[in-house]
Amino acid sequence: MRKILLLTTLISSIFISGLAQAADFEVQMLNKGEKGGMVFQPDFIKAAPGDTIKFVPTDKGHNVESIKGMLPDNVETFKSKFNKEFVLTVEKDGLYGVKCSPHYGMGMVALIAVGEPTNEAEAIAVKQNGKAKERFATIFEEYEASK
Repeated sequence: MRKILLLTTLISSIFISGLAQAADFEVQMLNKGEKGGMVFQPDFIKAAPGDTIKFVPTDKGHNVESIKGMLPDNVETFKSKFNKEFVLTVEKDGLYGVKCSPHYGMGMVALIAVGEPTNEAEAIAVKQNGKAKERFATIFEEYEASK
């Protein structure tokens, strides 16, 4: 009986710890993707606190940088080096706006929605430039539909 109880406890622990693991997402930085030129693919991710997002420079000449005004309170800004993978672990609920520095005006932007966003109004109000404005309009529609 003691062996059965021990085995049941062990199996339950493994199952529960498997459920609590954070998810990993991969975002490609592309010159041309499914939605056109100069894109993050995917450009919208719905994540949970503790998840990681790995940005992969599939094509050269790209980086990832946070967009001013599009981060939850008390989250530090970030900027990767060009042509280098960058891993972002999202810890706080909120919207995280990102861009590729040299291709921002061409619309190379993405949005990460973590948990129950607390900075939605602030993130939506950030003024975007060039094609980024058009792309964010589409991404925010996808975000609204995901609620």
